[in-house]
Amino acid sequence: MKYAENILETIGNTPLVKINKLTEEVDALVLAKVETFNPGNSVKDRMALKMIEDAETDGRLKPGGTIIEGTSGNTGMGLALAAIIKGYKLICVISDKQSKEKMDILRAVGAEVIVCPTNVEPEDPRSYYSVSKRLSTEIPNSWYVNQYDNPSNAAAHYEQTGPEIWEQTEGKITHFIVGVGTGGTISGVGKYLKEKNPDIKVWGIDTYGSVFKKYHETGVFDENEIYPYITEGIGEDILPANVDFSVIDGFTKVTDKDGAIYTRKLAKEEGIFVGNSAGSAIKGLLQLKEHFGPDDVVVVLFHDSGSRYVGKMFNDDWMRDRGFLDEEITKAEDLVKDHIDKPLVTVLTEELVSHAIERMKKYKISQIPVKDINGFVGSVDETALFRAYVEDKELANKAVREVMQDAFPIVEKDTSIDKVSKLINKDNQAVLVHLGDGKHHIITKHDIISAIN
Repeated sequence: MKYAENILETIGNTPLVKINKLTEEVDALVLAKVETFNPGNSVKDRMALKMIEDAETDGRLKPGGTIIEGTSGNTGMGLALAAIIKGYKLICVISDKQSKEKMDILRAVGAEVIVCPTNVEPEDPRSYYSVSKRLSTEIPNSWYVNQYDNPSNAAAHYEQTGPEIWEQTEGKITHFIVGVGTGGTISGVGKYLKEKNPDIKVWGIDTYGSVFKKYHETGVFDENEIYPYITEGIGEDILPANVDFSVIDGFTKVTDKDGAIYTRKLAKEEGIFVGNSAGSAIKGLLQLKEHFGPDDVVVVLFHDSGSRYVGKMFNDDWMRDRGFLDEEITKAEDLVKDHIDKPLVTVLTEELVSHAIERMKKYKISQIPVKDINGFVGSVDETALFRAYVEDKELANKAVREVMQDAFPIVEKDTSIDKVSKLINKDNQAVLVHLGDGKHHIITKHDIISAIN
């Protein structure tokens, strides 16, 4: 009989799968190392087990201990599987930008999950780096994994992932491409492959808001490069010790939108249901296509499973809210389709200004059309109200008709976006679109800006 003694023995030996449709314009053989076949559904299973075993060997992790780690979710899953088999408690400290699915999965396998804010400096006591370190000093018999600086991270990929890729390609690999976060995968695999063949090119995929690409090219850690981004699993605002820049030939950056779109394309066009960083990796590969030739074998690594992004990249509403869906928006009615189900908020001429202000607060809007029994006769907006308030502190008790401005222009639903845009200016903050049957909706500058790709 052939069977594994426990789930940990099934880690590794993941398949290489040829990419076909998405790489039709790439003049090379493109193969994906699909790490979702690991039991924890990500490449992080490899290094999670390696880090735990090395810590057991040298005494950092003792029987019955507590494992503590700051994680984007995947390392936590790998640690959780090992903790279950080996009898440890696990605390995962995770940033709030990570998908709810990742948090739920970690709890499902017995981990305690602590959520920290994303948009704080690494040194901030609230960051998931700082919280992890603090807990490891407060909890008895605990061990802080620190995947960013733990050498066992890169060692796992030097010992396992690199040799697998070399053997699977029979040594014919010419390029290796992978997203860079902690740096363990690219550094471990890159080191092994370059020892086998120094001519192999190793490319890292970075994201906008991360420091890797500029630092690799200039040696400058530019804090101006750091800003919030949506892409999960790759990019950093620190320089982890595991990133060995000497084995990396270059980086290319991929936008949040492109990463999300190509994550969905992999599922719909290749039947490969993988995560956000895989979308960034395949888009990055396409950006690098001029570096490849017909005899090249390009291996791109897909980190994790799409199941962890069902509520994000694979959710149309989430994608639409961020302007990531490539939907054709050409007419006035297209601009309001995302909120067409909501009623048009209006105020009557004889209502008090205080009523208009209350509605602005309640619905979080900046302008309101004014109506009387005959239809739309005026408008009020927060800028005009503010100016009027400076001159008259009793403004709130006045009738709206006393302070209202001209009515917003009304356009038909098939009016072009170009014409709608020209109607909005410093004197006119919005446009009303007639949708038929006496129904109207409002178009603001925000709607037009949101439609810009």
